[in-house]
Amino acid sequence: MLSQKTRYTIRAFQHLADHWGQGSVRLQDIAEAQNIPRKFLTVIMAEMTREGLLLSHRGRDGGYELALSPVDIRYGDLIRLTRGSLALVPCVARNAHERCDNCLPEAECRLRGLMLTLRDATADMLDRMTLADAITLEPPFAEEAA
Repeated sequence: MLSQKTRYTIRAFQHLADHWGQGSVRLQDIAEAQNIPRKFLTVIMAEMTREGLLLSHRGRDGGYELALSPVDIRYGDLIRLTRGSLALVPCVARNAHERCDNCLPEAECRLRGLMLTLRDATADMLDRMTLADAITLEPPFAEEAA
């Protein structure tokens, strides 16, 4: 499950991508438009500025803007920066691997095999999708189910 921090980060970045090339956007405008608590957003934006994904401008006309083009910012990277991993269980995390509590040996655990497959498919999709991609309000399979 995505943390609240990750969801806020993605929404803030989507907002900034929508305003790409129009100059900096005030923190208050992002917070109001995306329904993100201002104090929480301040922390997120400072972290993402340190990571090199945002430019911060001080002063009366200050605010934030993307440091890279929306086409160069991948959803997978945003999730990894805020959550640490795309894995749903610790035994399949690439960078923070841990054995699961109360589990079978990894070589015998079919759940681990399922989670590895899911992690790889999720990573593949999120690493292909950028802030420049059009994201619809309905999943692409909604039309097929009707």
